[in-house]
Amino acid sequence: MTSKPNIYVLEHGDGTLRTLDWLSWRTVANSAAYLQPYIQPEMSILDVGCGPGSISVDMGRHVPKGRVVGMDSSPDLISEGRAFAIQQGVTNVEFQVGDVHALDFPDNTFDIVHAHQVLQHVADPIQGLREMKRVTKPGGIIAVREGTDISYYPELSAMGTSWSLFATMARLKGGNPYAGKKIHVWAREVGFERSSVTCSASAWCFSTPEEREYWGVSMTTMLSGFGPKAVEMGLISQQDLKDYEESWKEWIKSEDGWFSLYHGEMLCRKDS
Repeated sequence: MTSKPNIYVLEHGDGTLRTLDWLSWRTVANSAAYLQPYIQPEMSILDVGCGPGSISVDMGRHVPKGRVVGMDSSPDLISEGRAFAIQQGVTNVEFQVGDVHALDFPDNTFDIVHAHQVLQHVADPIQGLREMKRVTKPGGIIAVREGTDISYYPELSAMGTSWSLFATMARLKGGNPYAGKKIHVWAREVGFERSSVTCSASAWCFSTPEEREYWGVSMTTMLSGFGPKAVEMGLISQQDLKDYEESWKEWIKSEDGWFSLYHGEMLCRKDS
């Protein structure tokens, strides 16, 4: 099967993800707590769309007698994951470049196949989920977590509009923003019985001064990545882009500011 095109709104090579500093922030506890009770020390885990590898490395700590493979389509991010594993002293994690539409593993290889904020960014999420199922062992688990919605205060209009722009750009590239609302439907389409699928929801919340600084800077950095293209396409003006960036800076400074990103979660048990 030929590789599908990259439809991620931000190009990995522009340094954006490095600025977001996902290396140290995403962990099993804050991004895969719904899966954590099912992880056993001897398991083998595939972390699809691992990015720079912080969740993969943390999973390695949870399976000291097992192994973790972090896979991503970006060679640059795979290199970062390898460096992060070395920095953290975690030796049972390996990283490789790959495509979720055509995973380079035999059938029935892993006890758990995990994807965090991945299917919303791929060209064919049904095919991606089908491949995740294929490489999972019978009795194993496919775990998926995707965004569903946001909530924030103060309710700065430009801030909300900037988030809507991100969703618009994602759709124009063929993505599925807010995919967390329909991941269980996709699971049915690839053959999972409803009784084999467990759904849940959780949220990230950013409210302390440090969290607001982190998230607000992340958002302005994202805007600098896709905003100029939106201006070029005529979706917004240069002044709009400036207003969006200023609204996030204002939110960072607000002592009452908080932002929540809600996620849909899904555990699918492979029967055969």
